[in-house]
Amino acid sequence: MKYGLLIRAGFWFSSRSLRDWPLLMCCLTLPVFPLAAFVVERLVQHKFISESIVVLLHVIITTSEVLYPIFVILRCDSAVLSGLALMLFTSIIWLKLVSYAHTNYDLRTLAESENKGDGSLTTKLENPQNITLKNMAYFIVAPTLCYQPSYPRTAFIRKGWIIRQLIKLVIFTGLMGFIIEQYINPIVKNSQHPLKGNFLYAMERVLKLSVPTLYVWLCMFYCLFHLWLNILAELLRFGDREFYKDWWNAKTIEEYWRMWNMPVHKWMVRHVYLPCLRNGIPKSGAIMISFLVSSLFHELCIGIPCHIFKFWAFIGIMFQVPLVILTNYLQNKFQNAMVGNMIFWFFFCILGQPMCVLLYYHDIMNQKGRMK
Repeated sequence: MKYGLLIRAGFWFSSRSLRDWPLLMCCLTLPVFPLAAFVVERLVQHKFISESIVVLLHVIITTSEVLYPIFVILRCDSAVLSGLALMLFTSIIWLKLVSYAHTNYDLRTLAESENKGDGSLTTKLENPQNITLKNMAYFIVAPTLCYQPSYPRTAFIRKGWIIRQLIKLVIFTGLMGFIIEQYINPIVKNSQHPLKGNFLYAMERVLKLSVPTLYVWLCMFYCLFHLWLNILAELLRFGDREFYKDWWNAKTIEEYWRMWNMPVHKWMVRHVYLPCLRNGIPKSGAIMISFLVSSLFHELCIGIPCHIFKFWAFIGIMFQVPLVILTNYLQNKFQNAMVGNMIFWFFFCILGQPMCVLLYYHDIMNQKGRMK
């Protein structure tokens, strides 16, 4: 409490928030793209269009779904938080659209190649019952990024459990806002650009930021992956609740990326990694392509809302590749889980996130200064 209580009255909502209505309207119109993908699948189901036209239409739909919010954000003087929320929602819809198109394509390919065996299987695949508006709507709101015709379902909804989780969500979201306003903002405002000026002073700011940024990240992870996704799963009676594993015990950087965000990891494996292997790309190349896709979306989700294209997020994610190689080597050499885990926590807590916060903050401030 060095600077006293710093929570502002307008932290959660202010008059500036009203200027972000174009982003809200953009968010509300994004479901048009899943509807368009559903129409395409219905057309090909009834054999009104060829497979090549289906692929072309899905490419147009998914590309437009990303470019539309980017155009709106870049044209509007919106708050960074509003732009970030819209780009995250856009990325989720894009991943779901790709999975929807890819999975239905695989089902049609399987039906065509099924020339022997159980005829009822062929009939079922040629006339899938999953191409319905209800099925598509459930997939879009379900806490998963990988499409499949059906999902495991629970027997009933635990209303009391949902209320308890909602209370926790409110408490930890408030705690996250308090840490940002009370501790992170003063440190960042009294700092210099980490790549300019005094190196020792920059390192002192990075180290000072490491603890509050870690707490904020852990609160964010707990609110999103443990509370919100489980609340959504409970409301939809969605049975698969594996949203994360014990990533904090990761022995290598590669292990961390496989465990901390299971919905994205499963999507990457199904729609990027395995298709690369099936097309003859070696394992190392498939991993590199997976990190490249992840880097591009991290850059879109951070760079576009900030109106800054310095590629810090892209570089930060691609820097994980040599760290994966290093931690795998150390793990094989020393056969000690602590070595890789210490490297992971060092880059995760002390160097990575505080550096990213300082880089983007000062670039945003410098950009605003030039505009004025």
